[in-house]
Amino acid sequence: MDATTQVPQSGTLTRSANALAKLDRMNKTLRHEEADRVPISDFFWGSFLERWRSELGLAPDADIYKYYDLDWIVTIPNLDPHIKQFEVLHEDETEITVRTGFEAVLRKKYADPMPAFLRFETDTIEALETFQFDDPWDERRWFKEGDNQLAGVGDGFSRNTAPWIDTVKSLHPDFPTYGSVCEAHEMLWRIIGSENVMMWIGLHPDELGRFIDRLGQFCIDLTKAQIEAAGGLIDGMVIWGDVAYRKDCLFSPKYWRKYFKPVVTEMTKACHDAGIPVIYHGCGNVNRIFEDYIETGIDAYNPLEAKAGLDVVDLRRRFGHRMAFCGNMDVMDWADKPLDELKAIVLTKLNAAKGGGWIVQSDHSVPTTVSGERYDYVVKLVREHGNYPLKLGEYDLPDLK
Repeated sequence: MDATTQVPQSGTLTRSANALAKLDRMNKTLRHEEADRVPISDFFWGSFLERWRSELGLAPDADIYKYYDLDWIVTIPNLDPHIKQFEVLHEDETEITVRTGFEAVLRKKYADPMPAFLRFETDTIEALETFQFDDPWDERRWFKEGDNQLAGVGDGFSRNTAPWIDTVKSLHPDFPTYGSVCEAHEMLWRIIGSENVMMWIGLHPDELGRFIDRLGQFCIDLTKAQIEAAGGLIDGMVIWGDVAYRKDCLFSPKYWRKYFKPVVTEMTKACHDAGIPVIYHGCGNVNRIFEDYIETGIDAYNPLEAKAGLDVVDLRRRFGHRMAFCGNMDVMDWADKPLDELKAIVLTKLNAAKGGGWIVQSDHSVPTTVSGERYDYVVKLVREHGNYPLKLGEYDLPDLK
């Protein structure tokens, strides 16, 4: 079967043999098996993509996932607690300020990479206790266009995002396509702000905990509803959930274990019951709760920030093949290390892929500081040296298998 052969899959849609090969590669890797080669993909800043296209002399609409035939891609549906259009509070040619379905007020300066959270309407514990959620099963989340915070206000800014299912259908024939959902802390801080999260854990631990229980059920139901809405067209799920910073967890691991960990466990179970794997995305240094993440059942952890002191080779030594990893390539190295040093870094980290269990990606996302030529260099290195059985020469680490 050649790469252009179309194979019927998932109802009336078809997938290329190449897409099925990538899906097999991803699934084997997440099962800690050696596929044909180590998978590679990433998340990209819009400003990087502009630089990449310019420096490689590509068309303004060149798709980086197709250009490099990357191994997986993620989609974002409407996860807002309240399904509604943005309320525009201010707008001019340089910026816009909106109130979103999280009842948060954000200012997006178009020239800046990320928005600023100006205030949170849910700013007292009493207001939190009366906060209600729109139906997680509401079909508008999956099948209708509209505004939503996660897809609309970030690196870029957009209104009336296309129906999520249309995006899934457009990607499904060519890529392993993942859905995504936030766990309870990622939702909580977007509703009340990070400062209130940490203050109220100390001042109102039980009251906040009761809300987290309600919020957690909302997250679990969003997971189940998304899987049902996809109708078999998603190949996995990303759970977004930052609970750490550069040095440590943002708050007590004991509190996280009591209220947040059970939610991740149930979300993961819902995915596994549907036959799809889970890649958990959490920034920062989570060393103190890595064992807990293994216990939740997640299949892989991303992005393993090198800037937070994490190293995938060290993690493989510590945890073996109890959990797969996704990420950890330091974008600061990608940006400015001499090419011979960069090659040594990439090939050394490929040791973590022995026996499967590692997807090559950046340690968060690819920023503008990385040149198009240097990203191109990294992808070609992985494609040249990431074929199984791995032959890493002087960079081989015999203790890793």
